[in-house]
Amino acid sequence: MAQARNIEDLRFAARRRLPRIVYEYVDGGAEEGRTLRANREAFEAIRFAPRMLVDVSRRSQATRLLGRPFAAPFGIAPLGAAGLCWRDAEVALARAACAAGLPFALSTHSFVPLEEVARRGGAAPWFQLYLPRERDAAAALVRRALEAGCEALMLTVDVPVGGNREHDRRNGFGLPLRLGARTVLDGLAHPRWLAGVYLRSIVGRDLRDWTLRRDRADWSDFAWLRDAWPRKLLVKGVLTVEDAELAARHGADGIVVSNHGGRQLDGALASLEALPAIVAAVGERLSVLVDGGFRRGADIVKALALGADFVLLGRAVLYGVAASGEAGARQALEILKSEVDRVMALLGCNSVAELGPQYLRWKSGSDPKLQNQERSGSDPDFPSSVDEVVRDRVVHQLRV
Repeated sequence: MAQARNIEDLRFAARRRLPRIVYEYVDGGAEEGRTLRANREAFEAIRFAPRMLVDVSRRSQATRLLGRPFAAPFGIAPLGAAGLCWRDAEVALARAACAAGLPFALSTHSFVPLEEVARRGGAAPWFQLYLPRERDAAAALVRRALEAGCEALMLTVDVPVGGNREHDRRNGFGLPLRLGARTVLDGLAHPRWLAGVYLRSIVGRDLRDWTLRRDRADWSDFAWLRDAWPRKLLVKGVLTVEDAELAARHGADGIVVSNHGGRQLDGALASLEALPAIVAAVGERLSVLVDGGFRRGADIVKALALGADFVLLGRAVLYGVAASGEAGARQALEILKSEVDRVMALLGCNSVAELGPQYLRWKSGSDPKLQNQERSGSDPDFPSSVDEVVRDRVVHQLRV
């Protein structure tokens, strides 16, 4: 861990510590991994245009979201089955986020009960909800979140059915996790995980509620939830302007532009690709958060410059907790904080509020339907400003 200098180093450490069946569940995507790859490729299609001779000695990445101040413009996304990676991983993640002055969203599929995470984590988390079909069960979850002190509820809407994760089926992965004949030797080859996680927190765990159907939910269910939840309410899993508009119309406080980390519909838009048009459509009415593929502070800065209010991190922090528990999660957050600070300084930018498309250039050919080579300015490979691309994206989407 002392040698980890970036998130990829933490990923390598996590891969060494976890058995293959767990690591590939965490790291993999759906089907052929096209959306998983697209999330990363979207960042590579954007370059920085820094400004020089700017006094950045007073820079700060502090920001506000949903009426609350945070030390940096990112937090921890809900991570289902984080407990497969480390015993009481959700508590470790909550404590790391609290120490860093950042928000943490607890998954409905947490191995540790919400009330215990709120008690041991240093602060009540946001609560991510998979909405049960039965209103009584849904109302009970809402009541628990209210009583635990959660300030925000996050409804995940992009899992009407589980994604087709073929690598999990090949590995014999299932919940509750059982080490079968094909995986027992791999488990024995990772004794720290076997003794510290599998035997102490996974064996015998009842996870039957994870398989409940969610394919009947619609916007009337969200309207019910809006009436039942008096605090901040977000919709997670939005990739189109149409759904962002519906979220605004139904009283959401914010949305999370997300493709579930490439784990659901393979071939879906990259989150960063969907972001600009959504910001242009609803950014004045809703808080717009984004997740999907973030591995560097530079990625976070690019999303903020494209109009996102905040970034949520999934695997990037989970690699840290898988490698070394709370210490690894803290290390992941500190790595990203330091990278955001460095990128802002090198851009000539003092605050998150100053970030905008003027600091970006979109690589020619990355979006052939929308590029206009006649406006490429002094560099034929890049348009003069990403805001021109954003404007074209909105026009194109409205025409379609």
